[in-house]
Amino acid sequence: MQSGISASQELVSQFTDLLANDAHFGLLATISSEQLRPLQLLTPSSPASFAANVESLLRPHIKPNEALYIILRRYPSSPALVAVTYVPDTAPVRQKMLFASTRLTLVRELGSEHFRDTFFTTTPEELSPAGFEKHDAHSAIAAPLTQEERSLGEVRRAEQEAGMGTGSREIHLSKNLAMPVAEDALQALRDLGAETRSLVMLKINPDSESVELVPDASAAPTSIPDLVQTISATEPRFTFFRFTHTHAEAESSPLLFFYTCPSSFSTKAIKFRMMYPLMKRAVLTVAEKEAGLQPQKKFEVEDTSEITEQLVMDELHPHVEVKKAFNRPKRPGR
Repeated sequence: MQSGISASQELVSQFTDLLANDAHFGLLATISSEQLRPLQLLTPSSPASFAANVESLLRPHIKPNEALYIILRRYPSSPALVAVTYVPDTAPVRQKMLFASTRLTLVRELGSEHFRDTFFTTTPEELSPAGFEKHDAHSAIAAPLTQEERSLGEVRRAEQEAGMGTGSREIHLSKNLAMPVAEDALQALRDLGAETRSLVMLKINPDSESVELVPDASAAPTSIPDLVQTISATEPRFTFFRFTHTHAEAESSPLLFFYTCPSSFSTKAIKFRMMYPLMKRAVLTVAEKEAGLQPQKKFEVEDTSEITEQLVMDELHPHVEVKKAFNRPKRPGR
């Protein structure tokens, strides 16, 4: 499952209506057909407080097993909007992955300058008036953070680097964002770039919230089925694999990237689960910046059983259908 989700024209249009009309309280959105799409504009029948509108307009749309994007007019001055990502624990696994990994896309495509705050919720109670007040109180005592830092779960970078058992280094992806990556993981990526190894698998340590190398001393897969056997069937993995193969009598070694997140992993804590889709782009950025790695193809699947040689070959070498020229039928004889 390859992801290329973007905002639909319908969503952009309704968001423009929300900005232009102060009478609108909010806008609900979802992901459908690989696009961000609007569900409904929320417009109160009469002016009311934010809390009253939350109870009367928002709460009826909150379901215990369905993810939702919620854009609300919260503040009297610009930027006046808040973007809330609601992903309940009982939502389908793929839906949780998509909504978590696309939340920043929503804000960026609509214009981050319009949003004063963004946050992530998992229960209906967090979307009540009391839930918003609790969020405000927590934000008031928390140190100011960028959206990227909040999305990565307030990673404790410098303090934990000194206490980690293996060496690690902060990789600065932007002016405001850094990610701790174990030194052996960085070296493995460099070796992959130098083609002295063919496989690098990475995981997230939930305690240190850092990216670590998965030991693969005995793993040297030469085929896609061999690769599948080396990838965990119970925990998520970021896997870089140089696939040497022959097609049409020509040998090539394209670099492939696999993000796997088994359905059984849904029993883990929500914060740990959300780290993986949020870290995916960061891992790819680190691989490019530190080792010059640019995967030719990227794959996202829930279970390793979905990775087959046929799937990979179809992506690398898509079948081109040759259309035959139309032959006009001969005129019947007189």
